Amino acid sequence: MRRIAPLGLRTRLIAAFLLVAAICAVTTAALTYQQARTAVLRQSQDTAVSTLRDQVEQQAIHLPVDQQELKRIVVDLAKRGKPHPWNVFAEYGTLRVSSNFAQPTSTVITDELRAKVRNNQHGAFQRVDDRSGTPYLTVGVAAVFTHAGVSEPTGAVFFASMPLIDERRTVEAMVDAAQQGAVPGLAIAVIPALLAARSVLRPVREMRRAAQRLGRGRLDTRIEVRGADELAGLARTFNETARALEQSVSELREAEVRARRFAADVSHELRTPLAGMLAVTEVLDEDAEHLDPDTAKALRLISAETGKLAVLVEDLMEISRFDARAAELNLDDVDIAEAVGKTLERRHWDDDRVVTDLPHGVRARLDPRRFDVVLANLVGNALRHGSAPVRIAVRTEPRPDGERLLVEVADSGPGIAPEVLPHIFDRFFKADAARTRSAGSGLGLAITLENVRLHGGTLRAANGTAPGVAGAAGGAGGAGGAVFTIDMPLEAGA
Repeated sequence: MRRIAPLGLRTRLIAAFLLVAAICAVTTAALTYQQARTAVLRQSQDTAVSTLRDQVEQQAIHLPVDQQELKRIVVDLAKRGKPHPWNVFAEYGTLRVSSNFAQPTSTVITDELRAKVRNNQHGAFQRVDDRSGTPYLTVGVAAVFTHAGVSEPTGAVFFASMPLIDERRTVEAMVDAAQQGAVPGLAIAVIPALLAARSVLRPVREMRRAAQRLGRGRLDTRIEVRGADELAGLARTFNETARALEQSVSELREAEVRARRFAADVSHELRTPLAGMLAVTEVLDEDAEHLDPDTAKALRLISAETGKLAVLVEDLMEISRFDARAAELNLDDVDIAEAVGKTLERRHWDDDRVVTDLPHGVRARLDPRRFDVVLANLVGNALRHGSAPVRIAVRTEPRPDGERLLVEVADSGPGIAPEVLPHIFDRFFKADAARTRSAGSGLGLAITLENVRLHGGTLRAANGTAPGVAGAAGGAGGAGGAVFTIDMPLEAGA
């Protein structure tokens, strides 16, 4: 099922505002309608009850009452109807008369109203609808006579009925007015809703832009604090967080600069004594065969460790240049097949340990020395920690941003362990703790990655499918040989 995209905060604020406005309008209209309807009907019924009661009290009724007398009274009462003309009915014993003479009684006079009139000498009323649905107000008053201060019923009861058509029209007009005013009212409510949404969303948008600038490294970003509400408090918290983050990052950067300068200075200072040590160990290596076995063994160990130290110092110097952004490209137009062949030939890897797939005619503009370092590090890493044969494949690939050079170096080992892959290019990282004293410095892949990035490319590490006996990273656990892919533009200096 396709999910419906959530509404934006602006839309939700306006919808909530309009919903509240609609609820308030409907509630107010309903209460107003109820009160106005009650007031209109109460005025009519109170006027009718009091008028009928006063008129009945003014009538001189002689007991016993005959039919002619009842007709005279109901006709007289019908002439005095308020607030609308009446139809008056009278009941006395079995006698039934009315002011219109055609119907001596009416269906709007109910037994319930008769019971109310008998129990209340001041009269009673009832609102009912006739068979056609027309609303009627029916009022009943019992005729009494007073003797010695005591009121006694005469047995005659008079009922007046009047239609409430005008009152119903008044109520319906009120309902229509409420309905017609609801739509313009909601339309007008959109204006304060937009203003309210704008006042709420403006600081939110400012905070989002500030967070984006902060995410892009603009740690000096601050938000102007307006007012003293919750949004202002959030802005203050943001500013305090940004200030603390800026201070922490500044301290970390200063510490990083000091650490890099220290590594560069130490490496630089070590090069001079190391050069002398290497020269001495080379001379001693030549005479080692003339010494006793123990001395020769110790001498070769010193020579080997000195060589490792020299490699480490050179790698540290190289990585320091990358950190200081002092590394430069000396670009040249290079035949890739020829460059790969020279790299393998210099290191005596041009035997059956390395298999190449080098199409002729592929030329790229790059730094030959750095490309040699990249390829030598990857192939050497594959031979040391993977299994021969190592395959080197070169191809080009057209892309929207320009043609790319792809160089793939794969060994035949079991691959790189999944837990090692995320750290394969980390500095001084070695997958096998037992190799901490190996010939490698732990900086080879990091330097390789920096050289590829300097050309505007990327370097990826993954596992292939070829089975083998050892992984290029020195760790077991992959499904096939380790595969390193160089992806760089053919025109690195463009």
